Amino acid sequence: MTVLDPVSTNSDYTDNVYSGKQDHRAQVCAILEQEGSIPQHLIDTEVDWFYNVLGLDDMYFMLEAPTAVARHLTSLYGSQLSSAGQDNLISVTFQTRHESGAVFIHNSVPGVSKTEGPHFEQMIDAEYLDISVPQKAYRVESYRSRGKVSKSLDASLRTYFVNACDFVNPTPEGDAVNDIAQVSDRTFLAKATPHVLDLYGGVIAKVLCRSGPVIVSDELPNGGYRLVIGYRQRSTQGFYSAMSDLYHYYSMYSSRKYVEQFSNGVTIISLYLDLAKHAKKLTHSGAGSSSTSSNASPVLSAAIPHASIEECVAQIKKEASLLFCIPNTPFQTLFKTGELSVQEAVYANVGWIFAQHFLNRLGSEYATLAEILDPNDATDVEVLAKLKKRLRQETFTRELVLDILLRHRELIKDLYAHFAHVHYVSADSGSAVSKVADRLKADLHVSLSMTRLQDQEPLSSDELRLKITRVTTNDHDAMVMRALLDFNEHVLKTNFYQPTKVALSFRMDPGFLPAIEYPTKPYGLFLIIGNEFRGFHVRFQDVARGGIRIVRSRNAEAFSINQRTLFDENYSLASTQHRKNKDIPEGGSKGTILLNPDAQDKPFVAFEKYVDAMLDLLLTGETPGIKNRLVDRLGHNEILFFGPDEGTAGYMDWASQHARKRGAPFWKAFTTGKSQTLGGIPHDTYGMTTRSVHQYVLGIIRQLGLDESECTKLQTGGPDGDLGSNEIKISHDCTTAIVDGSGVLYDPQGIDRAELARLADARQMIQEFDTSKLSSDGFRVLVDDFQITLPDGTHVQDGLSFRNTFHVNPLAAADFFVPCGGRPESIDINNVGKLFDADGTARFKYVVEGANLFFTQDARLRLEKAGVHLFKDASANKGGVTSSSLEVLAALSLTDDEFGRLMCKQSDGSLPAFYQEYVAGVQNAIEANAAREFECLWNESKATGKSKSVLSDDLSVAIVELRKNLESTTLWDNVALRHLIMREALPARLLKEIGLDTILARVPLNYLKAIFGAYLASHFVYEYGTSPSQFAFFEFMSRYYAKADTAV
Repeated sequence: MTVLDPVSTNSDYTDNVYSGKQDHRAQVCAILEQEGSIPQHLIDTEVDWFYNVLGLDDMYFMLEAPTAVARHLTSLYGSQLSSAGQDNLISVTFQTRHESGAVFIHNSVPGVSKTEGPHFEQMIDAEYLDISVPQKAYRVESYRSRGKVSKSLDASLRTYFVNACDFVNPTPEGDAVNDIAQVSDRTFLAKATPHVLDLYGGVIAKVLCRSGPVIVSDELPNGGYRLVIGYRQRSTQGFYSAMSDLYHYYSMYSSRKYVEQFSNGVTIISLYLDLAKHAKKLTHSGAGSSSTSSNASPVLSAAIPHASIEECVAQIKKEASLLFCIPNTPFQTLFKTGELSVQEAVYANVGWIFAQHFLNRLGSEYATLAEILDPNDATDVEVLAKLKKRLRQETFTRELVLDILLRHRELIKDLYAHFAHVHYVSADSGSAVSKVADRLKADLHVSLSMTRLQDQEPLSSDELRLKITRVTTNDHDAMVMRALLDFNEHVLKTNFYQPTKVALSFRMDPGFLPAIEYPTKPYGLFLIIGNEFRGFHVRFQDVARGGIRIVRSRNAEAFSINQRTLFDENYSLASTQHRKNKDIPEGGSKGTILLNPDAQDKPFVAFEKYVDAMLDLLLTGETPGIKNRLVDRLGHNEILFFGPDEGTAGYMDWASQHARKRGAPFWKAFTTGKSQTLGGIPHDTYGMTTRSVHQYVLGIIRQLGLDESECTKLQTGGPDGDLGSNEIKISHDCTTAIVDGSGVLYDPQGIDRAELARLADARQMIQEFDTSKLSSDGFRVLVDDFQITLPDGTHVQDGLSFRNTFHVNPLAAADFFVPCGGRPESIDINNVGKLFDADGTARFKYVVEGANLFFTQDARLRLEKAGVHLFKDASANKGGVTSSSLEVLAALSLTDDEFGRLMCKQSDGSLPAFYQEYVAGVQNAIEANAAREFECLWNESKATGKSKSVLSDDLSVAIVELRKNLESTTLWDNVALRHLIMREALPARLLKEIGLDTILARVPLNYLKAIFGAYLASHFVYEYGTSPSQFAFFEFMSRYYAKADTAV
């Protein structure tokens, strides 16, 4: 048998030596003689070859029983006989699973990925590595046999030994977390030398203080390289197998590789790599064969004839972080066979996701129809709404877009080169060829896809459009490929080529958004793609703030729906937030994170990656090899302010501290809704959102002379939530129905308020309600209930459907409807009719929309036309944004020391007196702003007859536009006026503590101007309405000028 050159052992792992190997061999011979499957005169020769020549690691013989080895040897002998005289590869696959691990064996050609047959490495990823956590983790040892399984073919045996870890200290704390002697598996410690312990210890220390993978390499005595990759457990999926595909792409193979787990939550992969000396294109058929496409891209050694192993390893290190972000895509097979490089495959995946969300699905016909129909006619609006929904669902499915991309691989290569030309190649003057040449001189570690640029200059945008038209065979194909070109042209900044990253992020110019679908152009748009999620961030002003929400999917169908509506929901939420933020300096923004179907249990992992990838684009890279400077087509720095939203309330502390760890100067203000230990003002603790919503309830009661205790109310969003629990605590009405995540609670006599208060204090769902406190007409139906009969005899088939539709059930009638939770567009033009009785009477008299986007605008107008007093979310639900804005202001105004002393909970658990007084001022400001807006809307509607929903938008637009105009005037330059307005606009307690001059010196100028403009604009519009006379602003400002002159 031909023997491959063995990889010399380095001072890292001790060799596996099995002292009982000869006895083991003798038992195998005896079994084979008894079975008779191999001719007796060949048994000694075959067994000797298997034990001594093939070069299997001794661990195989230590772990496998003689009966199993005899079975393997017989199968291998049979495969050799069946392939004699044929060119096809011998197919060898063995697997043995046991309680604490498994053994896998297959034939393997050095430097070639398997595209058919069992994929053992993917199994190891899915069943052992991806699920490893300190409580239950698995380590892997894998070895390539030194000999071939066939004289004629360059194939050896690859063995994998998977075993459960036995940690020295399963739950390390304090200094033990960084002590490799305590956090290691006992088997690893027995095999590892001091050299490898020192190496791994250094990698672990970096993993624990850095996001993303830590990658190091060193040269081995035999000329090969060891690549060591450390990362946090469960921070990626399918990475072990994806790395094999990566080094195979560069015609390299591994002689052995290890995966070690540590009880501090770290995983380390070690790969021992060398160039495949006999790598060549193989075209074979049959089960288990490995092949490359006849039109595959050349490997690196062919693309760059004199490429060294150092260059290959350097490129693998660079691209490993790309695979860490997206280990597997629908384009993986094209990567395995060499048709696409890893960059091209990941780029195609990004383009696939982009096209799913941003293809102009409505078309010119829809635009023409929208112009013809009357937007104020309910029937016309309903027709458009139904058509729009159908077009978005049916025109381009995910499957159709993917199929089109897979058919146009050459266009993907051209489009990737167009993208890389901007964001990878330095933006020096000269042709693309000269740029690549200059880059190669500075950085020899060039990717395959980039080497193509050495041969010809990438196509321009116009040339690509022509080629797309020429190559594609129908309009659908052309639209999909043009969507990728749109993506290229509108990416302003990306971390795609950042040496270390955890997810891909793209700062987009929103100019590609079709106006027919998105009438108001956002200021900025971010697309973030990770292994567990995809997400967006949209903002409508430079200085903007809004929450980040997690979107979960109950099943595959729910994911498909959420995926289709994700960006539209994000856009609408940000737009609503912008209108809601009219009283504060920040404009509106919103972020969404859609968890992939197989990552529903990883919301925090997704959030971590989302935030870190965003920071890649907000911070200037200063550490070569870790965080480099990016190609910046935006041209200026940005600051984003994040807040809590659905599913992220508990993550704000981490985000703030992570921004601090990464050196962000704005870390204190980066997130709001932090814990009090970090100076946050928790909305739920102080009922910030509810204080605004309830002012509208009180305003209606005051204007109409109602008795709150006699008013009935339906509430969606239960006592477990922020808004729901505080609405229960602050109100004094007769609540007849509550709908929350657990089900429906109903009592026409009024739900027992003391029991509701108990649940609200404990933050428990209505499933914990004591049903003995319901009247004889009351009931509770939980989502898991089936076949329920209500007190009135109504039959309920299943609780989930009953819960999901109860807000349109006739039983849900009440004086007030206050949505405090629920999915966006729960009431739209298609189901709003269900809120009316047979005689056309609305079941609710008053609606205060606490939950964001619970109603669509056309549904609101339908209700108001029927006489319902309705106040929409952008007006009612703004208490939280005011609180968060003032939290940001304190963070920007105070030094780190002052912030810790005045705004943070102290070590003894006490809250500083300043904090308590500041929070009380925030509560007063929220109630005052809500009351001002309520009175303005009520009076404007009464005077003009206009819908309050329309007036709410008019009010927001008037304030936002006036604020924008004021920021461009010279009013700010009037020092006396500036000081007067800022003293009125800024919190009195903050002014008392550090003074106006200090605040003006510390807070960024654009933020100060935004405060100035927001205060004047909101106070003017609230006083004079949305259509003031041409002299109104002069009259308004005259008062301030007079005050300013007096002050001087």
